Amino acid sequence: MANDEPTAGGAGSRPRSEAWKTALTVLQSAKPPCVPEGAEAMTVLVEFPPGDPGTPPHRHSGPAFGYVLEGEMLFELEGEPERVIRAGETFWEPGGDVIHYQDGNNRTDSRSRFLVTMLCAPGQPMLTLVDDEELARRQHLRVPRA
Repeated sequence: MANDEPTAGGAGSRPRSEAWKTALTVLQSAKPPCVPEGAEAMTVLVEFPPGDPGTPPHRHSGPAFGYVLEGEMLFELEGEPERVIRAGETFWEPGGDVIHYQDGNNRTDSRSRFLVTMLCAPGQPMLTLVDDEELARRQHLRVPRA
């Protein structure tokens, strides 16, 4: 028995949307270093309770691109002043030999949530904590806080 009615999802079942033409908004653009063969990409969701200081000083083996979903993050990279990144704002870091000092929750009354996509160098961990000795040696690279 032939059916001349369009099938769900088939061509002609609904008019094609034009929304895609204006649906994309560029939130950030950065030129990351060359991505080596064998690198791994991962996207992670990070959630900190109110007032949590976040991850201790660390570095990432490759670049990281992030978006704050909820709350506020106190963000500090080596060589840059600390700053607050609010929900709806983006951040990025180059990875490699750059210390990420802060990513904690800047608010004491609400949680913070952010999404990060990272490129990890082949055979390297995504995150490596920095010890106190290295922090002391590199203190001159940290922007003084007000």
